[in-house]
Amino acid sequence: MNHESVRYIDKSPFKGKKVLLRVDFNVTLNPNYTIADDARIKQAIPTIQFLLKHHNRLIIVSHLDRPPKRDPKYSLKVVVDHLKDYLPGYNIRLIDDFMTEKPETFTQQNEQEILVLENIRFYPEEKHDENGFSKKLAALADVFVNDAFGVSHRTDASVVGIPQHIPGYGGLLLKREIEMISKAIKKPRKPVVAIIGGAKISSKISLIDKLMTIADYVLIGGGLANTFLCAQGVNIGSSFCEYEKSENAHRLLFLAARRHTAIILPSDVVTSDSKDDENSGTVKKIDQITGKEAIYDIGPETQAVFGSIIAKAKTIIWNGPIGYTENPSFKRGTDF
Repeated sequence: MNHESVRYIDKSPFKGKKVLLRVDFNVTLNPNYTIADDARIKQAIPTIQFLLKHHNRLIIVSHLDRPPKRDPKYSLKVVVDHLKDYLPGYNIRLIDDFMTEKPETFTQQNEQEILVLENIRFYPEEKHDENGFSKKLAALADVFVNDAFGVSHRTDASVVGIPQHIPGYGGLLLKREIEMISKAIKKPRKPVVAIIGGAKISSKISLIDKLMTIADYVLIGGGLANTFLCAQGVNIGSSFCEYEKSENAHRLLFLAARRHTAIILPSDVVTSDSKDDENSGTVKKIDQITGKEAIYDIGPETQAVFGSIIAKAKTIIWNGPIGYTENPSFKRGTDF
């Protein structure tokens, strides 16, 4: 994303428009599907308030987790209920299915109404913009505002498809995130430490490749680390791993050595037979994992190593969680 080419809402303000606002309300949920951490909701509030102050009518689009199909456990209802606490005085409504909703809901929307479309990933068309899905979304509004930095690398219909049909802008959170990263990458203070987590190496290959050109250390955790460990021949039990991407992991390790960048992988981990059991979790060296166990966090030894490196850093770039943060038992690596 070219920072200079993005039109931001504070630099190109508009009034009285119907706005389709893409946010990232992919909040962490407790095992009982209540909100465990509302940080992502709070981060979106400044953009929402800015647009409302300029007398725009908002239709909010977001995802929650990666449900393979429509599933009430991943409904945005829990988010809508929470959002009402931050925006008192507004009638915030969840639209179960925007494609079957009566047209008057959208055509007669007033400034005091905020419409939130149900989890956009309930629609299989979202992934590959099938059947003119982005055009149907765009037809609901006059302009599109992207404030979801965390998914801006994706080619989903609600991210890249909509602005092909209506004018697109960047929100205040997107602007802040891009400015911070641009500053860190263009003029980093040494030593530079990159912390990369998350589940999949497939979505981080280009990021890691880029960061290795400026970073002195790249600390890797999350499910992402499993693929690197697999590539080194480590038995990771039943842990998530993109085995088909092992060659990519090999290549990144090779490039890191050539560029004199140290890639640091976990030396110990927290394992469990169940990702949802809050009372589980066993610390093990990476060469002690058995077949039924899965890795859900880094261990204390790895935390200490990561911590000592981070303590010396002048620039820190962090992308993605280090453990399975949906379970409090596996958040220690991310929270330390």
